[in-house]
Amino acid sequence: MKNLFNFKHFKGDLFGGITAGIVALPLALAFGVSSGLGPSAGLYGAIFISFFAALFGGTDTQISGPTAPMTAVSMVVIAGILATFEGDVEKALPAILTVFLLAGLMQVGLGFLGLGKYIKYIPYPVVSGFMTAIGVIILITQILPSVGYYPKEDLKFVEQFKPAAEEVILENILIDEVDEGILVLENFEETIKRGKNVSQEQIMTESKTLAGKEASGVLGTIKVLPYALNNINWLELILALGTILIIYGFKRITKAVPSTLVALFVMSGIAIGFGLDYRPIEEIPSGLPIPKLGMFTDFSFASITPYIFTALTLALLGAIDSLLTSVVADNMTKTKHKPNKELIGQGIGNSIAALFGGIPGAGATIRTVVNINAGGKTRLSGMIAGILLLIILLALGPVASKIPAAVLAGILVTVGIGVMDYKGLKAIPYMPKPEVAIMLVVLILSSVWNLVYAVGIGLVIASLIFMKIIGDISAKRSEVKSLKEEAWDDEVGIPEILQEQIFIKHIKGPLFFGTTSDFQALAKQIPQKATTVIIRMDRMPYMDQTGLYVMEEILLDLVNAGKTVLLVDIIEQPRYMMERIDIIPDLITKEHLFEDFKECLSWIKENVK
Repeated sequence: MKNLFNFKHFKGDLFGGITAGIVALPLALAFGVSSGLGPSAGLYGAIFISFFAALFGGTDTQISGPTAPMTAVSMVVIAGILATFEGDVEKALPAILTVFLLAGLMQVGLGFLGLGKYIKYIPYPVVSGFMTAIGVIILITQILPSVGYYPKEDLKFVEQFKPAAEEVILENILIDEVDEGILVLENFEETIKRGKNVSQEQIMTESKTLAGKEASGVLGTIKVLPYALNNINWLELILALGTILIIYGFKRITKAVPSTLVALFVMSGIAIGFGLDYRPIEEIPSGLPIPKLGMFTDFSFASITPYIFTALTLALLGAIDSLLTSVVADNMTKTKHKPNKELIGQGIGNSIAALFGGIPGAGATIRTVVNINAGGKTRLSGMIAGILLLIILLALGPVASKIPAAVLAGILVTVGIGVMDYKGLKAIPYMPKPEVAIMLVVLILSSVWNLVYAVGIGLVIASLIFMKIIGDISAKRSEVKSLKEEAWDDEVGIPEILQEQIFIKHIKGPLFFGTTSDFQALAKQIPQKATTVIIRMDRMPYMDQTGLYVMEEILLDLVNAGKTVLLVDIIEQPRYMMERIDIIPDLITKEHLFEDFKECLSWIKENVK
């Protein structure tokens, strides 16, 4: 933290932090609304993540906070847990925040384990498909608020869920009776009595919960689109379109002032100033953020167990998002970030944000670039951005609560358009077909099914394709050749009379589970005449457990067939593996091991007749 209080750059850090904080404000509010927890959750996330990720992180100029990818995955978590708690946000909040806290702690763990340097090995097609899917999800899910349609408030849409709502309520009654030890079939009158006490208000509340669940996500939005188009609120649509036009139009005039902020002020000013009958965002609580201790007092391991893998995905996604932004910052400032320290800082920021009810986030590229261009030099700039947002919360919370929801929807539409990976999409005609397939699989599954599982499936497919390609390459380079057909430069000097008795196996590349099938053909390809088999291993850098056992099996077959096996120039790792299971020296004695082919050739001339 040597640069933390380096006031030599204070002026630049002050301007950088203030500018980045101003840019972060509308995005924080928009991401909070999009997540389902409200604008305050986005603002709290921006405040705490920005401050603590800067304080403890490993990238001096990084500005952190809620981002589009993190918000999209958070939406999945929130929607799933809300459905479990029948749409009651207050009851579901402890479980939701526990998952977010767990993700933050996992990030800290990743940093301490030194895994930051391995994030770069995630294949580009997986990242590309995921980022484009995030854009698709945001774009489609913001259609409804942009036209002012809210499924839970459409009685015609909600009414059709009444039968299902009654079924759910009855099922809950039966579950309660079982928990109380009441035998339903023997005391059915109790069930009837409780059923009669169910009010129409309860049925309507449950119907709205089911309607909201049905209309959630990409597929849900598409299902209710006909209802939305028949119930367009033209004022809301005009506010959303006006926001989008200002964001794109103002950029052409100047980039000195964030166009997103201009759109927020102009459209909100018009709506408030003219007293229009618009829908405002949820009220932002005034005063300092208060810790949400319910996640500890009402903790239930069973409620978060299904989301542990999702928490890990949030942690990994936040790590990728942050470290990619760190690379951008390095390129702009000619510095070098510390990846593991950055993960620890991000994890601490996300953990503290969760304690106060904030949504998770990561390093934000646009905010970081704005900070650097405005003069930010040290981590103090990120801390100042967080403090500025806290001041805005305390001073302007009631005013911010009057922002039109359609304006934030318009802002999110531009975020969705911007987050897509157009570079990857444009390269589809030229990319190898397997990589295109991976990208499209991740894109489609993320958009219409599940973000978390889609990434996992994409990684598995990418790994399998990679292993197949490497296996094919290794197999082509690793062929059994007679000296008469193809020899290496140093394979000369063997008397012609002996050449039919000697076979050489060249192993080029690693011997692992992807290449063993071709290697197993060795024994079958060696003619009966050959009495000596030379296996040259100087170009085999690595052997895994599968390769080890296949090597043992082949050597056993050769020895049992009466062949003499000579191993030449075994590299350290394969030799270590072979010594562990006693291939050396029990199966292949040390007198049949040679440092180089010249030494092996001398032995052949003396011992092969």
